[in-house]
Amino acid sequence: MISIEDFRKLSLRIARIKDVVNHPNADRLYVLKLDVGGEEKQVVAGIKRSYSPEELKNRLVVIVDNLEPAVIRGVESKGMILAAQDGETLAILCPDKDIPTGTVVK
Repeated sequence: MISIEDFRKLSLRIARIKDVVNHPNADRLYVLKLDVGGEEKQVVAGIKRSYSPEELKNRLVVIVDNLEPAVIRGVESKGMILAAQDGETLAILCPDKDIPTGTVVK
């Protein structure tokens, strides 16, 4: 269990996927460019088996915006897209209404 104070440390925000390219060193990864309220972020995501670039481009998603940057197979990632997974089925979390990028998720 975590406390509410621990949960409040997470910065969950709405982002729009602006660009999707194949990761240069991994078959299962994409490198995504996100708009997070006017700020551009690069995120590496292991969602290639579940989504085509066309399905992702311009989609609104929920991200962890304040995750410590990590280098994933040679490419820097500055956040994480939230998704649910049940066995082989993976579903990214998306708002059900159009909402501005950068909006805080509570």
